[in-house]
Amino acid sequence: MTREFIHQADRELTAAYEEPMSLEQYIDRILERPQLAAHASKYLLEAIESAGTRSVVEEGEEKERYRFFDDPHNDGEHAILGNTEVLNEFVDDLRSIAAKRGKEEKIVWLEGPTATGKSELKRCLINGLREYSKTDAGRRYTIEWNISGARESGGLTYGDQQVSDEDEWYASPVQSHPLSVFPPAVRERLLNQLNERLEDHIPVQVDSRLDPFCREAYDYLEEQYRREGREELFSAVTGSEHLRVKNFVVDVGDGIGVLHSEDEGTPKERLVGSWMRGMLQKLDSRGRKNPQAFSYDGVLSQGNGLLTLVEDAAQHADLLQKLLNVPDERHVKLDKGIGMDIDTQLIIISNPDLEAKLNQHADRQGQDPLKALKRRLDKHEFRYLTNLSLEAELLRRELTNETEVWVADSYDQLEEMIREPLVLTVRDSEHQVIDRELAPHTIEAAALYAVVTRLDTDDLPPGLDLGDKARLFDAGYIHDGDDRLEKDEFDFADDTTDGEHGIPVTYTRDIIADLLYETQDRHHPDLSVEDVLMPRDVLDAMADGLIDAPVFSDTERTEFENRVVQVKNGIFSAQEEDVLAAIMRDKRVDVETVEEYVEHVYAWAENEPIVNDRGEHEEPDPLKMKIFEIKHLGRFDEKHYAGTDPSEAVRSFRTEKIITALNRHAWANRDEQFRAQDVNPKEIPVIRTVLGSHDWDEVRRTFEDFDPRQWDDPPTGTETADVKETTIENMIDMFEYSEASAELTSRHVMGQVSYKWD
Repeated sequence: MTREFIHQADRELTAAYEEPMSLEQYIDRILERPQLAAHASKYLLEAIESAGTRSVVEEGEEKERYRFFDDPHNDGEHAILGNTEVLNEFVDDLRSIAAKRGKEEKIVWLEGPTATGKSELKRCLINGLREYSKTDAGRRYTIEWNISGARESGGLTYGDQQVSDEDEWYASPVQSHPLSVFPPAVRERLLNQLNERLEDHIPVQVDSRLDPFCREAYDYLEEQYRREGREELFSAVTGSEHLRVKNFVVDVGDGIGVLHSEDEGTPKERLVGSWMRGMLQKLDSRGRKNPQAFSYDGVLSQGNGLLTLVEDAAQHADLLQKLLNVPDERHVKLDKGIGMDIDTQLIIISNPDLEAKLNQHADRQGQDPLKALKRRLDKHEFRYLTNLSLEAELLRRELTNETEVWVADSYDQLEEMIREPLVLTVRDSEHQVIDRELAPHTIEAAALYAVVTRLDTDDLPPGLDLGDKARLFDAGYIHDGDDRLEKDEFDFADDTTDGEHGIPVTYTRDIIADLLYETQDRHHPDLSVEDVLMPRDVLDAMADGLIDAPVFSDTERTEFENRVVQVKNGIFSAQEEDVLAAIMRDKRVDVETVEEYVEHVYAWAENEPIVNDRGEHEEPDPLKMKIFEIKHLGRFDEKHYAGTDPSEAVRSFRTEKIITALNRHAWANRDEQFRAQDVNPKEIPVIRTVLGSHDWDEVRRTFEDFDPRQWDDPPTGTETADVKETTIENMIDMFEYSEASAELTSRHVMGQVSYKWD
């Protein structure tokens, strides 16, 4: 078993690295596979696109999302949840920059409040590029030098270490592109031939010269061979005994530069590196500054060849003006007369405080000293999530080690994930390891409350509350009685402030984390109800904690407190549906019966036959439709039919409530061949009620001796006791309640029902 881990590590390293090759071999390779020579922005774009896309619904609209941002190489550990539109705009900018279509002089700026995914984007980029560079399609190359056998004295070094062996090679400290070794005119002709073979609309562009360290080696070798009278100087200098092309695994320091908020030093030190004074004295530099004595550890040096990230950019505001001309000039200075070409995609990440600094002189208008910098920044704004399912997923990630990205075939599946319970293991005040259960709908309640605080009320349509808006944004529709209301039917503002402010996920996480160590003040003779966190426990704690949380203003506290009631009402309705469904489980119609009815109605409306189980064509059965409509739907009785012929009211019902929903589905899936049986019956509102939505009148009719006021402790042998026993069992089986959380939830629901039972 132990050796297997060693072998697995061996295989991973073997797959990631290649044997170094000669310059000629490299040229042959890129002529066969031109994309391997991609410049920085093109490589970054290819890495993102290589993972493909998937469809998501955000803000109630279907969008295509790049899977790269789900962090697929690392099982979703640093996936960015939501903000798909922002990420798509970022990729569109990369496409323009890579093709040099007008945005190459821009610095990409990603801004947003805390806990909106900016840090995850940084980690996702690092992880994704590292893993992509290990693949055959994503190989990244640079050059290394060895001047052994061609020197009179001294030699190429990092610091004071002398080269003493043929096998000691020194790679470019800034990941110089292999084509940078060619003279400009030759490189241009090579690129023309390369791009003729490239099956892409974005050509490979390499216009960088050798970095100063590599130039030192090149110039030294050229001088030596020139003195010897060699005619084929370039071949001698770049021969395989002196120059090799090697692939490298992209990582921080190797193609990715990251400037952290705590990094210090002069602007030059933070950007490119510093001179090592001791080395300048040791090296025989003949009165000049030798580039071998430079550290090359600045953010641009590390990120040359691919990506440069400045995180928490407000801490480096003094540096931004120094970066002003880097994107279009692609050149920085090490010292007077010593410059270095840069090929990197520059991205800065900040909280909103950077914008405040940039606008501090805005009142000067034309005299604003930061005006030029602001023109260079291409801003993309991250916002808080406004999708319930994404916020629930993010909250679960914050509370657990879960990293799997939620991917569902239908919103029904997402609903199940949102409402799921969660069990966390903690050590209590007596140092005992115990399990705490977050009951079904608890994560949903916390996530919904957070989302509701982030939504704008100015564009809220009449008749809807913020909970409805949240559901519309998540699913793209809501149910209103027999009707399904699509998000497109409402006029939401395009310039809304949705997601700009609100409760961050970190606040919710901390509230729940504190509750996990508090024993709830409730008791049961047989069940550990004190170890269960209910939705109302979390909602109350979130609302109560606002007063002491320094991140909220007084106005926000008041506004957020006022919004908790509608969330409580919405979550109670969900709990009530669970209890009703559990009570009436045996009265539900099976899905097959519903699907058969839908198929017969569709065939009836289209005047088409149906195919029975034997593969035979037959007419739709009017008796089956009648029985379903009377017995299961409860919409009609015998007087609405002449035998089995439907009345006008029944015809209208079938056309308006069933067929309209089917046609809407057909239109939404118009690229596919439509079949009635492909429709999820729950997408037809009136059918949805048959599949699980019941009311208390049905309960009263079904269980004549049932009394919800006896629910907490029903007398033995009563119908209430029997109903409770069955209901608790069904809640456990159908919705993953524990016995304790089913007891608490059903008590809460019955407590409310009792008030209106008579």
